Amino acid sequence: MGKFTKLISLSTAIAISSSTVYAANNAEMVQSIMKLRGDVESLYTQIDENKDSYKAQMKSYAMQLADNEAQINRKETALKVSDAEAKKLQEQIAKKGATANDMKPMLVAAIGNLEKIIQNGIPFKTEERLTDLRKIQSDLKSGNITQEKALSLVWASYDDALRLTKEIGLFKQHVTIGDTQKLAKVAKIGTAMMFFLTPDDQVGYVKNNNGSYAYVVAEDEKSKEQIHTLFDALQKQIRTGYFSLPNALIVAGVK
Repeated sequence: MGKFTKLISLSTAIAISSSTVYAANNAEMVQSIMKLRGDVESLYTQIDENKDSYKAQMKSYAMQLADNEAQINRKETALKVSDAEAKKLQEQIAKKGATANDMKPMLVAAIGNLEKIIQNGIPFKTEERLTDLRKIQSDLKSGNITQEKALSLVWASYDDALRLTKEIGLFKQHVTIGDTQKLAKVAKIGTAMMFFLTPDDQVGYVKNNNGSYAYVVAEDEKSKEQIHTLFDALQKQIRTGYFSLPNALIVAGVK
């Protein structure tokens, strides 16, 4: 009887211990499930937030793309005007021939038209290009060059203006930042965009405000890094590829 009682007590103790372990395991499992559920809800919340952020970013990109396309279309129109002026000059040459009395008014008009194109276009070596044109006009007026020579020089100037629309490269010229003029490196992307890098490491781009050009210094780190990357690529003679750049499209036409 005593042995039987001990066996019952031992069995009861084992059962109680098993129940305690089972209950503890259940509690841990419940806690684990609750934690997993909380993690899942947190992930769903993060996914929703990411979706909203992505939608806003895509909307911004779409608006910027539409604005860029509109500016490019206007730029293409300006280029067509320049090309039309060159063709017009060529037609006038064909009609008038090399008659001295006929060529001088035509050349003066052609120089005037090209001056407007340069003045209203990208501010790339503007003063040097205008000075060259005015010298042709002055030499023509004073008789220092023949009209045939002037014709050749004017035609070369038109050809140079068209070449600039496609040329991509690094150059040096003075830029005005605030009230200070600095000799800087400039990266010219045709006549669509122009960026600058000063000796004291200021970077930025040219902005067209209703026909008035200004040199804008980049303030945010992302824009600075993008512009530095462009200068590094051009320094290495890399002129093709994908570049992320600040929105610096220049739209200019003949006024």
